[in-house]
Amino acid sequence: MAIKKNGLIPSSAPEELKNVLKAVASEWGDKIKDMEEFLVIPLKGAMTNEVFQINWPTIHDDLHQKVLVRIYGEGVELFFNRDDEIRTFECMSKHGQGPRLLGRFPDGRIEEFIHARTLSAADLRDPEISVLIAAKLREFHNLDMPGPKDVLLWKRLRTWLGHAKKFCSPKDVKDFCLNVLGDEINVLEKELAKDHQEIGFCHNDLQYGNIMMDEETRAITLIDYEYASYNPVAYDLANHFCEMAANYHTENPHLLDYIIYPDMEERWRFICAYLRSSGNEPSDAEVEQLLIDAEKYTLANHLFWGLWGIISGHVNKIDFDYLEYARQRFQQYWLSKPLLLGS
Repeated sequence: MAIKKNGLIPSSAPEELKNVLKAVASEWGDKIKDMEEFLVIPLKGAMTNEVFQINWPTIHDDLHQKVLVRIYGEGVELFFNRDDEIRTFECMSKHGQGPRLLGRFPDGRIEEFIHARTLSAADLRDPEISVLIAAKLREFHNLDMPGPKDVLLWKRLRTWLGHAKKFCSPKDVKDFCLNVLGDEINVLEKELAKDHQEIGFCHNDLQYGNIMMDEETRAITLIDYEYASYNPVAYDLANHFCEMAANYHTENPHLLDYIIYPDMEERWRFICAYLRSSGNEPSDAEVEQLLIDAEKYTLANHLFWGLWGIISGHVNKIDFDYLEYARQRFQQYWLSKPLLLGS
């Protein structure tokens, strides 16, 4: 996709993108005479797609309109079905849960620009903000989405393992221990999939860059539903905790620091806020059970994003060291498994 990294949309940009942008501007009463009226600002932190803020002057020259343009990453069809993702996006919008879909073109789409602040890595550790995130996540999990409500985690892991093996050389297959991961997935499903666990509509990618907050109202919005599906809610909590070891806005955004993984007190506080947001005071036993379940599901989360890293490293051209990221996730899996499941 030919879109300038910073500045103006070049004449070489696809006609479909130009036409959709002009159509959106026209719907809002703005007449665009020249593509140079569109200002492009790249947004950092995305690792599946390229994301840009597009501004243009309104009929009142002192005001500007803003939209978000999402350019789909290469090879994303290996991770999810784009048509399903669009349906989820539209349904979430109808639920008032995220931005509106303004237009589509073959390699991407145009979304409403939410006037809120994208959170930082540090924000996840702010106790006041963390409580707001917990309550919003509970609300998200309770959404009644169309289609089957079956757990997708295990099927997705097995599918991604097959893709990863096809991309890897024999050496990489050995180095990443891919030939034993099928058995590992079977063990995890047997150990973790319990009847008492609650199933909900999970975001599955709740890193700080997918959380926005209105500075005035303190309202939280979760965005980017590409990996969303029905799963155990404990898995989604595990994913959020694992993301606290990451900071994607550093010189080495792929590096993870598990020394700063949230301790027991921080995880307990988050789960208390999550359960309490439903209107009932949870018992210590309820909190402890969900805490234990979430901690065990970090193992599945390490495999999930480890496999994602391998596949992305072979298909995605975004400047991110996917393979090194994958190595860290698998390393953490093997270190944590004896502690969480025993030998």
